Amino acid sequence: MYLILFDIDGTLLHSGGCGRAATRLAVQEVFGMVGQLDKVNFAGKTDWQIVLESLQPAGATVEQVQAALEAYDEAIARHLGQIISQFPVRPCAGALELVTALQSHPETVVGLVTGNMAGIVPIKLRAAGFDPGDFKIGAFGSEGWQRPMLPPLALERARTYASRDFAPEDIVILGDTPGDIRCAASIGARTLAVATGPYTRDELRTYHPD
Repeated sequence: MYLILFDIDGTLLHSGGCGRAATRLAVQEVFGMVGQLDKVNFAGKTDWQIVLESLQPAGATVEQVQAALEAYDEAIARHLGQIISQFPVRPCAGALELVTALQSHPETVVGLVTGNMAGIVPIKLRAAGFDPGDFKIGAFGSEGWQRPMLPPLALERARTYASRDFAPEDIVILGDTPGDIRCAASIGARTLAVATGPYTRDELRTYHPD
């Protein structure tokens, strides 16, 4: 049996800027400022890390951001739900067809390893035409401030869901950034890099995906 874990932004869908817009609204609401948010590169990072990098110059710590994550998850989901129709959210080329084919295969568990906060995941997926129910398990940006913290969570949930273990060679993480490639090492998974995000094929090759 295989475990296939997808990133979301730039891998499954193009968000058209809705994530950054909702992030700004939620950070301002929960923390009272946006700090250096406009200077932060979102690619390959968890939402927790994005908030931390935005507010660290003002003295915020990992623990302080963590303490506000529940409120932040609620706020960003609420704001995204209110504004997402204003943005051109669309699936990446071939992504809908790939997920449909994989989730219908009896020997495959399809899941997510994403930097997105858990609350915004179904909103983004539905806006791009995906059925969130096709992704049986997931690990999210509210659960670890660094991306390599997430694959072990997804693997443990997949073991519970499937009532079996998965060999490292039977796990594939698909993503569009070096962060997606690097995080696979935390569980020894194989990686499939897709050039549908901000990095070119040649740039991704330098990180040695499988």
